Amino acid sequence: MIDKQLIQACKKQQRDAQRQVYELLVKKLYFTCSRYLKKEEEIEEAMADAFFTIFTKIEQLKEENAFEGWAKKIAVNQCLMQLKKKVNFNLYLEDVAFQAQPLTEEMADLEEEDLLNLLNYLPDGCKTVFSLFVIEGFGHKEIAEQLNISEGTSKSQLNVAKTKLKELVNKLYYQRANTSN
Repeated sequence: MIDKQLIQACKKQQRDAQRQVYELLVKKLYFTCSRYLKKEEEIEEAMADAFFTIFTKIEQLKEENAFEGWAKKIAVNQCLMQLKKKVNFNLYLEDVAFQAQPLTEEMADLEEEDLLNLLNYLPDGCKTVFSLFVIEGFGHKEIAEQLNISEGTSKSQLNVAKTKLKELVNKLYYQRANTSN
Protein backbone atom coordinates (compact mmCIF):
# COMPACT_ATOMS: atom_id res chain seq x y z
CA MET A 1 0.00 0.00 0.00
CA ILE A 2 1.21 3.46 -0.86
CA ASP A 3 1.73 5.77 2.10
CA LYS A 4 -0.94 8.47 2.60
CA GLN A 5 1.74 11.13 3.06
CA LEU A 6 3.15 10.23 -0.36
CA ILE A 7 -0.30 10.63 -1.88
CA GLN A 8 -0.70 14.00 -0.15
CA ALA A 9 2.66 15.09 -1.57
CA CYS A 10 1.47 14.04 -5.05
CA LYS A 11 -1.65 16.14 -4.57
CA LYS A 12 0.70 19.08 -4.03
CA GLN A 13 2.41 18.18 -7.35
CA GLN A 14 5.72 17.35 -5.67
CA ARG A 15 7.85 15.73 -8.38
CA ASP A 16 9.87 13.53 -6.02
CA ALA A 17 6.68 12.05 -4.58
CA GLN A 18 5.31 11.46 -8.08
CA ARG A 19 8.52 9.67 -9.03
CA GLN A 20 8.24 7.45 -5.95
CA VAL A 21 4.61 6.59 -6.71
CA TYR A 22 5.57 5.87 -10.31
CA GLU A 23 8.30 3.48 -9.17
CA LEU A 24 5.92 1.74 -6.77
CA LEU A 25 3.18 1.30 -9.37
CA VAL A 26 4.96 0.86 -12.69
CA LYS A 27 5.32 -2.94 -12.58
CA LYS A 28 1.73 -3.51 -11.40
CA LEU A 29 0.27 -1.21 -14.02
CA TYR A 30 2.49 -2.68 -16.74
CA PHE A 31 1.18 -6.13 -15.86
CA THR A 32 -2.39 -4.82 -15.93
CA CYS A 33 -1.94 -3.13 -19.31
CA SER A 34 -0.24 -6.19 -20.80
CA ARG A 35 -3.40 -8.20 -20.13
CA TYR A 36 -5.25 -5.96 -22.58
CA LEU A 37 -2.66 -4.79 -25.09
CA LYS A 38 -0.15 -6.89 -27.01
CA LYS A 39 2.36 -4.44 -28.48
CA GLU A 40 4.99 -2.92 -26.26
CA GLU A 41 4.46 0.58 -27.65
CA GLU A 42 0.70 0.34 -26.98
CA ILE A 43 1.35 -0.76 -23.39
CA GLU A 44 3.82 2.08 -22.86
CA GLU A 45 1.40 4.61 -24.34
CA ALA A 46 -1.45 3.41 -22.12
CA MET A 47 0.80 3.56 -19.07
CA ALA A 48 2.03 7.06 -19.90
CA ASP A 49 -1.56 8.23 -20.33
CA ALA A 50 -2.56 6.46 -17.10
CA PHE A 51 0.20 8.10 -15.06
CA PHE A 52 -0.62 11.48 -16.58
CA THR A 53 -4.26 11.00 -15.55
CA ILE A 54 -3.30 9.74 -12.10
CA PHE A 55 -1.13 12.76 -11.36
CA THR A 56 -3.44 15.36 -12.92
CA LYS A 57 -6.65 14.00 -11.37
CA ILE A 58 -5.32 12.86 -8.00
CA GLU A 59 -7.40 15.58 -6.34
CA GLN A 60 -10.50 13.58 -7.34
CA LEU A 61 -9.37 10.62 -5.23
CA LYS A 62 -11.71 10.52 -2.26
CA GLU A 63 -10.38 7.54 -0.31
CA GLU A 64 -6.60 7.40 -0.11
CA ASN A 65 -6.69 3.74 0.99
CA ALA A 66 -8.15 2.94 -2.44
CA PHE A 67 -5.34 4.67 -4.36
CA GLU A 68 -3.88 1.54 -5.98
CA GLY A 69 -7.28 0.28 -7.09
CA TRP A 70 -8.12 3.74 -8.43
CA ALA A 71 -4.82 3.85 -10.34
CA LYS A 72 -5.40 0.36 -11.75
CA LYS A 73 -8.87 1.35 -12.92
CA ILE A 74 -7.39 4.35 -14.72
CA ALA A 75 -4.86 2.07 -16.44
CA VAL A 76 -7.61 -0.35 -17.50
CA ASN A 77 -9.66 2.54 -18.87
CA GLN A 78 -6.69 3.78 -20.88
CA CYS A 79 -6.28 0.31 -22.39
CA LEU A 80 -9.98 0.14 -23.21
CA MET A 81 -9.85 3.53 -24.94
CA GLN A 82 -7.02 2.24 -27.15
CA LEU A 83 -8.81 -1.03 -27.87
CA LYS A 84 -12.09 0.68 -28.77
CA LYS A 85 -10.24 2.54 -31.54
CA LYS A 86 -9.13 -0.68 -33.24
CA VAL A 87 -11.25 -3.63 -32.08
CA ASN A 88 -14.77 -4.45 -33.21
CA PHE A 89 -16.21 -6.05 -30.08
CA ASN A 90 -19.39 -6.93 -31.99
CA LEU A 91 -17.44 -9.06 -34.47
CA TYR A 92 -19.08 -12.38 -35.20
CA LEU A 93 -16.76 -14.78 -33.50
CA GLU A 94 -17.09 -17.44 -36.19
CA ASP A 95 -15.24 -15.01 -38.47
CA VAL A 96 -12.18 -14.96 -36.21
CA ALA A 97 -9.41 -17.27 -37.33
CA PHE A 98 -7.99 -19.15 -34.39
CA GLN A 99 -4.79 -21.09 -34.44
CA ALA A 100 -3.02 -22.41 -31.38
CA GLN A 101 0.71 -21.91 -31.13
CA PRO A 102 3.01 -24.72 -29.99
CA LEU A 103 3.74 -25.06 -26.30
CA THR A 104 7.12 -23.79 -25.20
CA GLU A 105 9.34 -25.43 -22.59
CA GLU A 106 8.58 -22.61 -20.15
CA MET A 107 4.90 -23.56 -20.22
CA ALA A 108 5.52 -27.15 -19.16
CA ASP A 109 4.29 -26.44 -15.61
CA LEU A 110 1.01 -24.60 -16.06
CA GLU A 111 0.69 -21.81 -13.51
CA GLU A 112 -1.22 -18.53 -13.20
CA GLU A 113 1.31 -16.66 -15.33
CA ASP A 114 1.00 -19.32 -18.03
CA LEU A 115 -2.77 -18.98 -18.08
CA LEU A 116 -2.45 -15.21 -18.36
CA ASN A 117 -0.01 -15.67 -21.26
CA LEU A 118 -2.55 -17.91 -22.99
CA LEU A 119 -4.89 -14.90 -23.10
CA ASN A 120 -2.60 -13.46 -25.79
CA TYR A 121 -3.75 -16.22 -28.15
CA LEU A 122 -7.37 -15.05 -27.92
CA PRO A 123 -8.92 -12.50 -30.26
CA ASP A 124 -8.78 -9.01 -28.72
CA GLY A 125 -12.51 -8.82 -28.02
CA CYS A 126 -12.59 -12.13 -26.14
CA LYS A 127 -9.41 -11.32 -24.27
CA THR A 128 -10.72 -7.94 -23.17
CA VAL A 129 -14.10 -9.21 -21.99
CA PHE A 130 -12.46 -12.16 -20.20
CA SER A 131 -10.00 -9.87 -18.42
CA LEU A 132 -12.68 -7.39 -17.41
CA PHE A 133 -15.04 -10.09 -16.14
CA VAL A 134 -12.72 -12.67 -14.58
CA ILE A 135 -9.71 -10.63 -13.50
CA GLU A 136 -11.13 -7.16 -12.83
CA GLY A 137 -14.51 -8.37 -11.54
CA PHE A 138 -16.75 -6.24 -13.76
CA GLY A 139 -20.29 -7.42 -14.49
CA HIS A 140 -21.64 -7.86 -18.00
CA LYS A 141 -23.66 -4.66 -17.72
CA GLU A 142 -20.54 -2.63 -16.84
CA ILE A 143 -18.54 -4.30 -19.61
CA ALA A 144 -21.29 -3.60 -22.13
CA GLU A 145 -21.34 0.07 -21.13
CA GLN A 146 -17.53 0.37 -21.22
CA LEU A 147 -17.22 -1.23 -24.67
CA ASN A 148 -20.47 0.04 -26.21
CA ILE A 149 -21.78 -3.49 -26.82
CA SER A 150 -24.81 -5.42 -25.64
CA GLU A 151 -24.74 -7.54 -22.49
CA GLY A 152 -25.42 -10.54 -24.73
CA THR A 153 -22.31 -9.79 -26.77
CA SER A 154 -20.30 -9.52 -23.56
CA LYS A 155 -21.59 -12.90 -22.40
CA SER A 156 -20.93 -14.43 -25.80
CA GLN A 157 -17.37 -13.08 -25.91
CA LEU A 158 -16.75 -14.45 -22.40
CA ASN A 159 -18.06 -17.89 -23.35
CA VAL A 160 -15.90 -17.98 -26.46
CA ALA A 161 -12.87 -16.91 -24.41
CA LYS A 162 -13.48 -19.69 -21.86
CA THR A 163 -13.97 -22.27 -24.61
CA LYS A 164 -10.82 -21.19 -26.46
CA LEU A 165 -8.79 -21.17 -23.23
CA LYS A 166 -9.95 -24.70 -22.43
CA GLU A 167 -8.98 -25.77 -25.95
CA LEU A 168 -5.57 -24.14 -25.55
CA VAL A 169 -4.93 -25.75 -22.18
CA ASN A 170 -5.99 -29.15 -23.50
CA LYS A 171 -4.08 -28.80 -26.76
CA LEU A 172 -0.94 -27.13 -25.50
CA TYR A 173 -0.62 -28.51 -22.01
CA TYR A 174 -2.39 -31.81 -21.52
CA GLN A 175 -1.54 -33.27 -24.92
CA ARG A 176 2.10 -32.50 -24.35
CA ALA A 177 1.96 -33.95 -20.83
CA ASN A 178 0.42 -37.13 -22.24
CA THR A 179 2.96 -37.43 -25.07
CA SER A 180 5.93 -36.95 -22.74
CA ASN A 181 4.87 -39.88 -20.52
